[in-house]
Amino acid sequence: MEIGLSLLSGFLLMVALTSILFGFQKVPQGFNYTVERFGKYTRTLEAGPSLIMPFVESVSHRVDMREQVLDVPSQEVITQDNATVRVNGVIFFRVQQAPEAAYAVANYKDAILSLITTNIRGAVGSMDLDDLLSKREEISANILSDVDHATAPWGIKVLRVKIRDIEPPESLAAAMTKQLSAEREKRASIFAAEGEREAAIMRAEGEKRSAVLRAEGEKAAAILCAEGEKEAATLEAFARESLAKAEANATAWLSEALEKGNIQAINYFVAEKYIEALKHLAAADNQKVIMLPLEATSLTGLLQGIKSLTQEAFPDDKNNP
Repeated sequence: MEIGLSLLSGFLLMVALTSILFGFQKVPQGFNYTVERFGKYTRTLEAGPSLIMPFVESVSHRVDMREQVLDVPSQEVITQDNATVRVNGVIFFRVQQAPEAAYAVANYKDAILSLITTNIRGAVGSMDLDDLLSKREEISANILSDVDHATAPWGIKVLRVKIRDIEPPESLAAAMTKQLSAEREKRASIFAAEGEREAAIMRAEGEKRSAVLRAEGEKAAAILCAEGEKEAATLEAFARESLAKAEANATAWLSEALEKGNIQAINYFVAEKYIEALKHLAAADNQKVIMLPLEATSLTGLLQGIKSLTQEAFPDDKNNP
């Protein structure tokens, strides 16, 4: 009896050790294991130690839950304007649900690669070459939206899609290089023409401003000249008027003196005319010799007459010599 109990205990211990040995599972960080019982999915093992029933349960899939990268191989694609280009890219994704990734699709990596390849062909084929070369980010965003929507039932989240290289044929690349060179030369010519036009406009504006300033200066000078001539004419007229008044006063005084019988007034008048005639003779260019009267006493008499006449006209002036 005791031998039977010992054998049973040994058998149970062996079964327990075997269960622990074959049923212990150590799941690495960043992985999930799917467990099947008699071929049917039952549960998912997360990172850490776990136990399964040996010979009854088994690990069917070891799913990497970390972010993964797939290189999209280069492929030839025809654009909308019938240009053949080679396009490649890269896709970043992460498995969010291990059971869906294991059972919803046979091989999720191949499925994602086929899906991204198809979407690249469709996106590139719907665009012209010029748009394709200048709108990479827009193409990547459109492909990301379509692929992420398609992989959602597989428990996969597509994070980023990038178009890496777009390679046109060599002949087309050479033609594009020539076109770019021609456009650069055209822009340079346009810039040069615009610069010359701006310079011509600035020169014309400068000449216009200079002409305006010159005209304003001439106008101001003419105004000042006219004002000067006007002032000079006014002063000359005033001088003539003063001289005329003086001559009129002298004539009136002489007439009054003659009425009174003052012979010296006549002498004064004659002496004044005599001296004025001598002044004109001395100022003449063609006169080098001046003939004086032989009788010097006549001139002296005239001067004495002027003196006497002045004393009579101003009897109270103490300063007259």
